[in-house]
Amino acid sequence: MEPVKAEPANFGFDSMNICIENCAQCKSMLGQWFQGPLCAQSCIQQRGQFIPDCEDFASIAPFLTKI
Repeated sequence: MEPVKAEPANFGFDSMNICIENCAQCKSMLGQWFQGPLCAQSCIQQRGQFIPDCEDFASIAPFLTKI
């Protein structure tokens, strides 16, 4: 039995879409403490090169607000 090659590029992996989806997920999880529109704007400006991770404080710190 031969191994299956499963690379994200073969499935239409679009980092910008994932970036924006992650921004929406973080907004949903963190509510008023997370600036979702700013996160999405950053994704668009950087063309998805930076993908925020809601569980990685360093990746979402620029989008957190003090209340």
